[in-house]
Amino acid sequence: MRAENDMTAKSRTEEFVDRVLAVSYGSLPEQAIDVARQVTLDGLAVMLAGATEPLGVGRLATEYVREMGGAPQSTVIAAGFKSSMVHAAYANGTMAHALDFDNTWYPLNHPTSPTLPAILAIAEHRGLPGAAVIEAIVTAFEVQARVRMAATGMETGSGFHKPGITGTLGATAAAAKLLALDRGQTLMAFGIAGSRAGSLSINTGTMTKSSHSGHAARMGVECGLLAKMGWTASPDLFGPGGFFDTFFAGRGQPELLTEGFGAPFRIVDPGVGFKKHPSNYFTHRPIDAALALREEEHIDPREIERVEVVFPRFEYVNRPAPRTGLDGKFSVQYTTAVALLDGEVTIDSFTNERRFAPDVAQLLPRVALKFDDAIPADFDRMHAIVTVWLKDGRSLAKKVERLSGWIGFPLTREQRLKKFHSCAQRVLKRRAAERVAELTETLEQLPDVREIMNLVRAER
Repeated sequence: MRAENDMTAKSRTEEFVDRVLAVSYGSLPEQAIDVARQVTLDGLAVMLAGATEPLGVGRLATEYVREMGGAPQSTVIAAGFKSSMVHAAYANGTMAHALDFDNTWYPLNHPTSPTLPAILAIAEHRGLPGAAVIEAIVTAFEVQARVRMAATGMETGSGFHKPGITGTLGATAAAAKLLALDRGQTLMAFGIAGSRAGSLSINTGTMTKSSHSGHAARMGVECGLLAKMGWTASPDLFGPGGFFDTFFAGRGQPELLTEGFGAPFRIVDPGVGFKKHPSNYFTHRPIDAALALREEEHIDPREIERVEVVFPRFEYVNRPAPRTGLDGKFSVQYTTAVALLDGEVTIDSFTNERRFAPDVAQLLPRVALKFDDAIPADFDRMHAIVTVWLKDGRSLAKKVERLSGWIGFPLTREQRLKKFHSCAQRVLKRRAAERVAELTETLEQLPDVREIMNLVRAER
């Protein structure tokens, strides 16, 4: 009875923080450890490739951090130098989301790009072991999942962009673990984070979207450091007048913050989706359908008369004439057209040169997006149908429901390594990339992550 009374006396935020602090590497299931390794390798891959984003997101983020200066504490990936933990987390977080190639999960969120850069920045500077990195990843993912589930007022594709909200809280949780904050300090860290959260989906298709993850990563580091120094904030982020009331007008189910926390960990069930294509995940079913049609039916793109994509009603990816190659990542019409034209969708599919190439300019206006309200808009249950009409009068159609790489259909180790090396080769020599992969696949055995970070810094 006393335990029950003690529990009821706790605020929702206190219950939540107690569960965050209770996560320990020693009690993690092997599957959670394995997925954390995969998350780290995939995250490093997209950061390395993100440094080469065609429109210059990685270059500008790096130049900004170099201009700001800062103590040489943590690696700025692919930049050849170190900066402060906060600045490194910002640059690396921005690069991690620059290509929209970073992983996601259910409910939809980008769990790695706002958190892994913060984790690596702190771990590198403080010489923390790989096991601590894994513990922080699992914690950060669980926190983001719980907040995402509880924030029922958070819409997909409009309003607040999730990495700047849930990602900030996930990065703060990771920082609390890595900086060994006590209960009171962790409550303060989350209170500070409440005043650091925020990002607008209206910036999708611009460089600013990528910076939402970078901002979340650096704010996670900042919130943890300030709390450890004694900075104060409200101790009840999720209480009256707090997170749910402010961001979502009270629309939420706060009980989901703690109900079933870690039982099982969300990183295990439902798991994590690893992307095959460097574009918004909603474009992947149409891409896969277009690629399958091109290969199975031996379609000559020059013979295409018109194309129709039947899709659930989701205006976020209805961009018939994307303004830039970067904007094309969020266009069902553009990604479908490129898949049919090139037989693949790569990082270089989203340059301005490819976006405005003559063959794209000719085909893109003939790709129509048709919304079907009978198709569930829920990402886990939706499908897409691509139909191609040829000049000889034939029509060919392909329906795609499930995606390889999505939850329940994981990529194989070989596929994940192929993605890693495809991304890493844009910055690293093969031997260095192989060493990064080798170290990451034994992450829990490493005394610290400094060798990995020395390699991905890519000093010249």
